[in-house]
Amino acid sequence: MNPHHTKDVMIITGKSERYSRELIKKMKEHYLKKSQQYVTIKECSEYLGLDVDEVEEVLF
Repeated sequence: MNPHHTKDVMIITGKSERYSRELIKKMKEHYLKKSQQYVTIKECSEYLGLDVDEVEEVLF
């Protein structure tokens, strides 16, 4: 599972669905991704300044 899903980002950040959708959009712009491309756990963690292992623990 990749944190491209709004619910995954909601779990990671503890923020609302709307905030999480906007955050995914910003991450895609930052990493020059197309709308159909996924944001990886590594990219999400890096963007948010979080440890990848800790994010994976929360998601899995």
